[in-house]
Amino acid sequence: MRVPLTAVPDSHLPSVDELLSIVVSALGGSERQGQLTMVRAVHRAVETGEHLAVQAGTGTGKSLAYLVPSVRHAMDSETPVVVSTATIALQRQLVDRDLPRLAEALGKELPHEPTFAILKGRRNYLCRYKATAGWPEEDEQDQLFDPRDVSATGRMVQRIQEWAEETETGDRDELVPGVSEQAWRQFSVSAQECLGASRCPSGAECFAELAKAKAGEADVVVTNHALLAIDAMGELPVLPEHDVVIVDEAHELVDRVTSVVTGELSESSVSLAVRRVGRLIEQPVADQLMEAGEDLKALLAAAPPGRIDDLPEVLGLTLALVRDSAARCLTALGPRGADKDDPDKAGQRKAAFTALDDVHDTAVRMLEAYGHAGEADRAEVVWLDAGTDRRPPALRVAPLSVSGMLRDKLFGERTVVLTSATLALGGTFDGLARQWGLGEGGKGWQGIDVGSPFDHPRSGILYVAKHLPQPGRDGLPQQYLDEIAELIEAAGGRTLGLFSSMRAAKAATEALRDRLDVPLLCQGDDSTMLLVKQFAEDEPTCLFGTLSLWQGVDVPGPSLRLVIIDRVPFPRPDDPLTSARQRHVAAKGGNGFMAVAANHAALLLAQGAGRLLRSQQDKGVVAVLDPRLVTARYSGFLLGSLPPFWRTTDPAVPRAALKRLSAES
Repeated sequence: MRVPLTAVPDSHLPSVDELLSIVVSALGGSERQGQLTMVRAVHRAVETGEHLAVQAGTGTGKSLAYLVPSVRHAMDSETPVVVSTATIALQRQLVDRDLPRLAEALGKELPHEPTFAILKGRRNYLCRYKATAGWPEEDEQDQLFDPRDVSATGRMVQRIQEWAEETETGDRDELVPGVSEQAWRQFSVSAQECLGASRCPSGAECFAELAKAKAGEADVVVTNHALLAIDAMGELPVLPEHDVVIVDEAHELVDRVTSVVTGELSESSVSLAVRRVGRLIEQPVADQLMEAGEDLKALLAAAPPGRIDDLPEVLGLTLALVRDSAARCLTALGPRGADKDDPDKAGQRKAAFTALDDVHDTAVRMLEAYGHAGEADRAEVVWLDAGTDRRPPALRVAPLSVSGMLRDKLFGERTVVLTSATLALGGTFDGLARQWGLGEGGKGWQGIDVGSPFDHPRSGILYVAKHLPQPGRDGLPQQYLDEIAELIEAAGGRTLGLFSSMRAAKAATEALRDRLDVPLLCQGDDSTMLLVKQFAEDEPTCLFGTLSLWQGVDVPGPSLRLVIIDRVPFPRPDDPLTSARQRHVAAKGGNGFMAVAANHAALLLAQGAGRLLRSQQDKGVVAVLDPRLVTARYSGFLLGSLPPFWRTTDPAVPRAALKRLSAES
């Protein structure tokens, strides 16, 4: 859907054009047409209440393009604007760089200097009361393993205790180096476990409440997609009252919301509930839940992993036993809110209620997932995750679609602007719009592509190795390894290798390390952040890896001249959730492959190819080894999702270009 960008009446404040000009001038830059187009589009959406999807290529300056109209709206309406991101890196960029510079530039042009705050989930803040009170221990099976792990955790706990005496924010991200989740759990509580500021002895000094209060007074509140979903879908508000949301990195929204609403049930979660409730109710009642957990453990250990389309009788009986045992424990706990005059007892009861609710409600969800006869009517999918050496098998349940939730809970009462460098898949916004629930009633929406400042055909080559065989399931063929080696040699290193699996990345690393004369790093050798830093600082170095590198690497300059993609990144055929979503679409008469698998592949391809050009001076090659990108029936859709690089299937062209670039460096 496309709606003309008609003029919107201005208030007494300077126009968004004027504000952008002031900011850009203060930063020593120049206005870009795409940035100005986006500023006007966001301003119009905010003023008219119409939702907006904006594709803005790398280098557009999209952060300022949505922050300028957001600040103006906050001043005009005296209501904060919420900006949601998917990554900590972008949150830090907004709070540490973009917003302070914007506030300084516009301070004299607006009624007051714009204010901003960052707000995270309660688990991210130190709980003063838990740090000093006798709350139930978070002893999970981690403590049964290597004693060195326990001693390492002990040292982390000591560091947290020392830090707790001096921190002014209680924000976990201030702890450098970081600490393990096991150590941090001993000092934090979830929103469900929290006693509440009015009942907690440390309520007046609560870091989470102080952060929330600061956010309530800010013009712009920066948060993450998970907290945005919790706020929109929960019974109690987490974020300050707001009427405009900017969703940056919007291509991640569906996956992050799905993670928030995914339920998990395992022997560990049942055991945790038993430990928390054990001293608060009669032992025989708690023992019934413990026995149900043991039955679940035995069943999950023997069952094959994967999607569970039909509920086996034994699993149905076990889930019912867990559900009913948890319900009896909840009844035995008595009324919620009791012991309000005894904070220690109240804290223990709140923790018990939280764990029991999770077990009971997840078991109910799983049983209700099979209440529909037809595939097209089913709303959720259940699967068994096999677990690892340190994590036991677990049942999971997730919705087949979150579009209805987003439409009703997030988009219903607010104006939402969604932006990313990759939103128009196959040249249209429709695929992601359906996943978000746009166009299914409610407010209207529009999608615009403001372009990119890069001259893609002159700066980059998209090379597809049409002569190679199609990738199989048995690892990388020798022809692929030879192709990778020849391309890297032509580039003189300077290569980011993006692989569809960690197994493929490691196999390529092992096969090529001795063959190449340049340093070759592989994800997992060290922390990803340090590997990327080393890759960026040493030009000949190559870096191989998987998913997080497809979307998380920003290396401008001569250190990155070649991006290699081993195969079209379709989801695994045995992935429980994506395969169930694909079947669900097909059962309703749609094309499940295109709606789910092809959309997934197009999004990742666009993100991966987007690693090449990060500044207007960058040049190089994106090499896709999978010939299906130009030979398959869906190739037009995938190619239509990629930046408009100059395209070739001739192996000599990218090699010659890379050799020229290497000689220039």
